[in-house]
Amino acid sequence: MKALTLLILRVSLGWLMVVWGVDKLVDVEGAQRLAENFYWGLATGAGIQTVFGWLEIALGILVVVGWMARVTWPIMTLVNGLTLLGVWASVVDPWGFWLERGGSMTFYTSAIVFAGVLVGWAFMDQDKISVDRRRER
Repeated sequence: MKALTLLILRVSLGWLMVVWGVDKLVDVEGAQRLAENFYWGLATGAGIQTVFGWLEIALGILVVVGWMARVTWPIMTLVNGLTLLGVWASVVDPWGFWLERGGSMTFYTSAIVFAGVLVGWAFMDQDKISVDRRRER
């Protein structure tokens, strides 16, 4: 049961990264707006968003197949941690009752995704259905 659960967690988190990356490629303007509104206006250029998109896709694929986990899980934690920081107000105040920037239940899920990434990183050595594990044999 544990191996299957870790596989499902890894694939779903990795695929989310792929989806985020593809979204940056197909909706560059949307990615730019998100960067402007939630990520302190950093890296809003179309070119950098495209690069981020491709990097997220590559990272997501590596996570999905479970290759280079010692590198990919810390990077996933960093990426998702930055995402969580960017939308912190929606995590603290998802209905927008107290914080002006709060008010998005959609972004509240960033806390759950971040927790999942931490679990994936913490238990990567027990992830038995992965390319890394196959290469050990």
